Amino acid sequence: MSPSPSLPFNSLPEGSTLPGGTPVFALKELVARLQREQYKIQDLLSSLGFALRSLNNISQFLELIPMIASRVTDATGGALVLFRPNGQLRLERLYCPANDTCQTVRCALESATRQITSSLTGSLGTQGKDGETVALTHQAARSAMVTLDQQLNHFLAPDLQLFGTSIIVQNVERGRLYVFSDDADYAWTETRQKLVRLVADQTAVAIENDELTLALRKKERLDRELELGAEIQEKLLPRQCPVIEGVDLAARCQTAQKVGGDYYDFIPTTYDQLRSPTTRISSAQPWSIAIGDVMGKGVPAGLIMTMLRGMLRAEVLNDHSPGQILQNLNCVMHNDLESSNRFVTLFYAEYDPRTQLFAYGNAAHNPPLLWQASTGMINRLDADGMLLGLDIDTRYHEGQMQLYPGDVVIFYTDGFTDAANIRGERFDEENLIKAVCWACQNLGSSQEILDYLFNLLRQFIGPDRSKDDDTTLVVMKVTQPAEFRQLSAIEG
Repeated sequence: MSPSPSLPFNSLPEGSTLPGGTPVFALKELVARLQREQYKIQDLLSSLGFALRSLNNISQFLELIPMIASRVTDATGGALVLFRPNGQLRLERLYCPANDTCQTVRCALESATRQITSSLTGSLGTQGKDGETVALTHQAARSAMVTLDQQLNHFLAPDLQLFGTSIIVQNVERGRLYVFSDDADYAWTETRQKLVRLVADQTAVAIENDELTLALRKKERLDRELELGAEIQEKLLPRQCPVIEGVDLAARCQTAQKVGGDYYDFIPTTYDQLRSPTTRISSAQPWSIAIGDVMGKGVPAGLIMTMLRGMLRAEVLNDHSPGQILQNLNCVMHNDLESSNRFVTLFYAEYDPRTQLFAYGNAAHNPPLLWQASTGMINRLDADGMLLGLDIDTRYHEGQMQLYPGDVVIFYTDGFTDAANIRGERFDEENLIKAVCWACQNLGSSQEILDYLFNLLRQFIGPDRSKDDDTTLVVMKVTQPAEFRQLSAIEG
């Protein structure tokens, strides 16, 4: 007699039957087995999630993938095939307790991946210019995966039930996860396929997280190196302006990045000055002033700037004229600049406090602006000469200017005049000349003039916008009265 369908399932007697003749005990056993399978799958997937959160070593995580994928699907084993960073396709992990089946699958996978890697190397090449690794395109990777499936079907016996799914990282196929069974009655149901895809997706997440972690560590290392480079570069720039009789100096360099290519320097012209750089310099000692700009920004420009500084300081001590110093510097640096595809603009000047004579040469740098107190007019201090590193046979001409008390010389780099506002308008030299005229007429010290010009530039580009280029400014104001020159002549 069949039980009433209104009775609860668990309350049915063991010996009773359901409509259709199915014994109750058999149905209970089936339900219990399905529940055990569900709990097993939940435990395995939970373990995989825990491993994804906990394991810092990607190799340890990948080792679990074939095993878990085969266990959640009750299959014989699993295999993980990945593209390596050099573009090679290789068997990453294989899990298969059955020795005979394992050996067969391993041989098939290794043969297939070896043939595909050889084919990819021949058609694309894994090495590019200067040994750089050539990354496979998404289309090439997808084609390789299709070929791998075809090769496996060719190598493996037809009675081996095989299912493979893609591992996708940022829309690029990075490998395949295969699960196989040697059970003749095994079937790849939709549920089992979904479980394999779920494990493959977790694998893709782990690979992406590992690559992001490596990229972050690399960025942190580069940031530390940039900070060290910026610290070294800051120490190479003058810590403070020297004390020169009859001159008021102010200078500032603001880099667009941590390390920049702008350069300025106040260079002693004798060894005595080098031995006591912090003491007050005698009026008989001239000083050199330089400002330059290396093409480009960042670390490469900063390295060339450092090289330029050392070579220029050595040349200054040889007691040559400004034009000859630029000529020698161009010859010495030409090969290095040419091979690095970078060039340098440089304005170099010598100032003698005894005579207040300003002699200079220019290697295609922005000509400094001379504001003359007697006329209130601006003159551009320029001399013929090409970029350093462009032509080894370039000749550099010289210029001289007699300075007087109240005269102001403004040295600057193109980061100042090329700075653009939100509308794309440049600050340009005309605006700088107008600003310099007003500042020299209305402000007393070089520091006040420098602060005014930088504040004006900040207002022009907008207080919330960063500069696209390094910006350097040096202000030199003559303060010594004319009697100083006569006194110096008597002392001489």
